[in-house]
Amino acid sequence: MKYKYNMTQMESLFDKLRSMEKDFLDKYSVDDIYSNSKIYEVLIANHFNHSLIPGHSGSRDAKDKDGNEIEYKHYKESSSNHSWTFNDFSTTSIAKISLCPYVYFVYIDDVKYTYPGQISWAYIVSGKKIARYLSTAVKTIKNKRKMINISPTQLDKIDCSRILYKPFDIAKGVYGEDLNEIITTVQQLENISGVTGLLTSNKLWELMVGIKLHHFVNSEQGGRKGAHDAIDEKGLKYEYKVSKSYSWQFQDISENVLEKYLQDHAIILAVVNKTYLKLDAIYTADPKIAVPVIREKLEEKKKRYSIKGKEIRRLQISLCKGDLIKIKAKKIL
Repeated sequence: MKYKYNMTQMESLFDKLRSMEKDFLDKYSVDDIYSNSKIYEVLIANHFNHSLIPGHSGSRDAKDKDGNEIEYKHYKESSSNHSWTFNDFSTTSIAKISLCPYVYFVYIDDVKYTYPGQISWAYIVSGKKIARYLSTAVKTIKNKRKMINISPTQLDKIDCSRILYKPFDIAKGVYGEDLNEIITTVQQLENISGVTGLLTSNKLWELMVGIKLHHFVNSEQGGRKGAHDAIDEKGLKYEYKVSKSYSWQFQDISENVLEKYLQDHAIILAVVNKTYLKLDAIYTADPKIAVPVIREKLEEKKKRYSIKGKEIRRLQISLCKGDLIKIKAKKIL
């Protein structure tokens, strides 16, 4: 397999993305616009003429013209899950939602309309109404993660009205000029690399790592169907973990997942600066050494929770900077 990425073009496009992120931060005080589908929050705010609130988890997404703080929930037509997800919520988080004036449940049609799609309809619901519903629904939840999906049918049942919207010219929105430039650049990067969905999950950061290591990055999210994150010219497979700090998350750990790691040539642990879109460090570890450490940390976590009489809501652990010695990781950047 011959390495085919056009490095000059790729680096030029990444430089452009760096410049645009800096400009976005300078103009709107909002950073890290390329991670975790943040770009869709920009799209929604642009459509409704809202002002984005700086920050990620723990803060509201935007403010309307009256200063009301708003929570966004969205799903896309191309998504496998056609509902809005509330992750890891509790009595405390439900109480917090009740204080939110409005929750926007948005549907984005990214199939009929070109990337990133158009907002075709939405439900605008008071936080109190959603909190009341979640307080009832949470009692029937069986999964340990306390995760619930709300569908349009469920919102209809609690007397919420769907609002339809006509196609909106992105350029006319408050973030329109910046949004169009970002979208065009990302599309060019996807066309050259063959990696789609760069603005969802960690794919953009994985591509940065892949370019540095001369790996081909897989477009599949989360190792679906046993997919590996990247492959090199020799056909060797790699698992990527990318973090803003020296702490890498391993989630939904099962024996099947650990066995999949053992099929990899190496586990790559990367540290990225998401504000300046650059790589700070890359480590490589042998799965045969790393997997036993991951398994051991998970068992220790289970014991701690058992002693306290608590139940683990999600099978996940972190490898931190101190664990790099345990797994004999080698720094390659």
